Amino acid sequence: QVQLAESGGGSAQPGGSLRVSCAVSGIDLDYHSIGWFRQAPGKGREGISCISNKGDKTYYPDFVRGRFTISRDTAKNTVYLQMNRLKPEDTGVYTCAATRIEFNWCNVRSDEYEYWGRGTQVTVSS
Repeated sequence: QVQLAESGGGSAQPGGSLRVSCAVSGIDLDYHSIGWFRQAPGKGREGISCISNKGDKTYYPDFVRGRFTISRDTAKNTVYLQMNRLKPEDTGVYTCAATRIEFNWCNVRSDEYEYWGRGTQVTVSS
């Protein structure tokens, strides 16, 4: 049974930081890329970051690059997203996803991910 469970969401002030976690079971991180996505009310899901199956390739879209950092701990079967210098527009439900991949690469196309967590709420406001 494949399960992805997010945690660490909550409220933060603009300019503050949060770290969300994605605990994975039922899959091997060495054979899966992990992506982070978010969705604000009334908006579509957007890709935030991803990390490759080898853990040494990452991607960030321009609107989070330099503020967000993705990492993983294979011993804990957990992927993290560190979010710094948060902005109100970062508010949304943050969800992690996994897809099996043979090449050391990843992307943030949501339609290419097989397994999804339920999400954790992140709210940035003053």
